Amino acid sequence: MLVRKVIDLNAPLKLTPEQEAELEALKQMSDDDIIYDEDCPKLTEEQLKRFKRVNPRRKDKVAG
Repeated sequence: MLVRKVIDLNAPLKLTPEQEAELEALKQMSDDDIIYDEDCPKLTEEQLKRFKRVNPRRKDKVAG
């Protein structure tokens, strides 16, 4: 069976109260709250300058 769903990208976004609370908590965080470790070290300024996207952004819309 094939299920098709159409997403209206122009429709207003409706978040649940839990999602809104999580986003608000994230807005309140500072960079000092990030915990870096050996698996995820903090990048140097030079590394950040050399950063490139793996997949470039599309110029055309996929849906709509």
